[in-house]
Amino acid sequence: MGGPPGLPFAGIPPEMQPRVEKLLDREPKHPKSTAGFSHVRGPQRPFTLGRFLRPHWLALAAGVAMVAVETLTQQAGPLLTQQAIDQGVVKGKTGVVVTISLLYLATVILNGIVTWLRTAFTGRLGQQLMKEIRVRVFSHIQRLSLDFFTEEKAGRIMTRMTSDIEALSDLLQDGIINLAVQGFTLLIVMVVIFTYNVRLALVVVLAVVPVMTVMTLWFRSASEKTYGRVRERIADVMADLQESLSGIRIVAAYNRQRFNNVKHRNIVGDHMEANVDSARVAAVYGPGTDFVGSAGQAIVLFVGGWMVLHHTLTVGELTAFVLYLSAFFAPIQQLVQLYNTYQSGQAAIVKLRDLLATEPSVPEETEAEELPLIDGAIRLEHVTFGYDPARPVLRDIDLQIAAGETFAFVGPTGAGKSTVAKLVTRFYDPTEGRVLVDGHDLRHVSLGSLRRQLGVVPQEPFLFAGSIRDNIAFAAPDASDDEVLEACRVVGIDELVARLPDGIHTPVFERGSSLSSGERQLLALARAFLAQPRVLILDEATSSLDLRSEAVIEHALDVLLEGRTAIIIAHRLSTAMRANRIGVVLDGRIAELGSHDELVAAGGLYAEMYATWISHSGEHTPAA
Repeated sequence: MGGPPGLPFAGIPPEMQPRVEKLLDREPKHPKSTAGFSHVRGPQRPFTLGRFLRPHWLALAAGVAMVAVETLTQQAGPLLTQQAIDQGVVKGKTGVVVTISLLYLATVILNGIVTWLRTAFTGRLGQQLMKEIRVRVFSHIQRLSLDFFTEEKAGRIMTRMTSDIEALSDLLQDGIINLAVQGFTLLIVMVVIFTYNVRLALVVVLAVVPVMTVMTLWFRSASEKTYGRVRERIADVMADLQESLSGIRIVAAYNRQRFNNVKHRNIVGDHMEANVDSARVAAVYGPGTDFVGSAGQAIVLFVGGWMVLHHTLTVGELTAFVLYLSAFFAPIQQLVQLYNTYQSGQAAIVKLRDLLATEPSVPEETEAEELPLIDGAIRLEHVTFGYDPARPVLRDIDLQIAAGETFAFVGPTGAGKSTVAKLVTRFYDPTEGRVLVDGHDLRHVSLGSLRRQLGVVPQEPFLFAGSIRDNIAFAAPDASDDEVLEACRVVGIDELVARLPDGIHTPVFERGSSLSSGERQLLALARAFLAQPRVLILDEATSSLDLRSEAVIEHALDVLLEGRTAIIIAHRLSTAMRANRIGVVLDGRIAELGSHDELVAAGGLYAEMYATWISHSGEHTPAA
């Protein structure tokens, strides 16, 4: 347990094992997860608090019942005090005072028990609701199409999942329950003071309630605007922070720390100003309501004292009235604080509603068919596409890729090569035309059945937190260790894995920062091999590698491409030359099409690219 850092865990000492077992016995037993996921989402009504809570109305009703009992026991004190004064103290009856005191103690104990039960019950209910909304928002984010993440800042998406849901959590766990408590308290106190003395109660209502109402309406209008600004500014803070952290290497390389600090200072300053405006509004309203409450108590003491002197009100009733009056103003002031929570939660609900109302731009049809096991024949049928429909990236592409064929796209940066791959994986749908696999229009097949048969190796492979095994088995989580090791052997990283302290169970640091570019790329190829895709897409998979790493990876490609349809997006012609056919993409069109030898012999664009590559590489590589 106390060994040097970096050593593997050696197990639990025998003398500690009994204590560990006792600790595990006390751990809650969580049921096996049955969560599912579907790209299809039925008709949805706008997200509101009422619709979110409606399925849980029975549990909410139980919570409200507990709140009612809690409030009744809490407000029994002034009534018992009045009886003790009028029936015991004034009349000199000690037994009455003792009996009422014991009854008072019993209500305090009962109130404590009910409050404990209510807190535990509503706390668990609140956590269940938070789990539900977190899963709902996360599932919806997973369902959205690629263009949403291209256009929306990652920091803003993080804000929806963090601070916005936390604000909603505060509203559900503290705001609504406290609203019920204070609402019941206000109702009970109103009934009691009118029961005691209508004239004195009317003095309170007519002198205090109108002023409180006017102030509350002003506060509602002013705080609604300020809290909306606060939610917007915190999203800006999170977005800037996320971007700075993601690009920290570039920030350091270009010495941008000072400039980024100034930029973040300004963004945080805007957030501070929005919070200051919110606090300024609350600072006017809070002391204002305190003053009105104190003035109301002074009026009650004056009028009530005059009534006691004229024997129209007892001392006990006046005492109870003053005590209830404190209980009358306290809920109003609490409701003011709760309104802050409500405004923050309401602003969060608006943001979550907008997110949940966002529909995928690449939807799955409700009656989408399951794509059967494919051979891998791909057809782009007069395809036109633009990320902005007014500016097409691809124009009238008509292309047939045979099953088992390796096809490479080459061309200048921005010509549209990677866009073709995104259409085949159905990250986007063409503006015009169709993309077909084995004759199936991709718009009419389920996304799951399509992507289970596709493998994608991008230029910068993404490695997730976890072990090397977890990353290789990402698309096949049920694969055995032997299958993972076989995938490592096939792509040529078995020696690397053997040198690691824990083999395939060695942790991968964030995004694989402890591995070289070539090692990360080989892991991505092993991941694709283990997934056994029918169609493999390599999006510039060797463009950022040195020659030695490229040679290792191209050897792995020989194994990986065998028997599969492959689409290669290539900048390096050494990779493209492995293909059966090559398409030269220029200005969104296929300008040339043929094998390496055919294109070189034609003396066109590809021949120029090949000649340039030969002159720079200083060697002649025959066609593969």
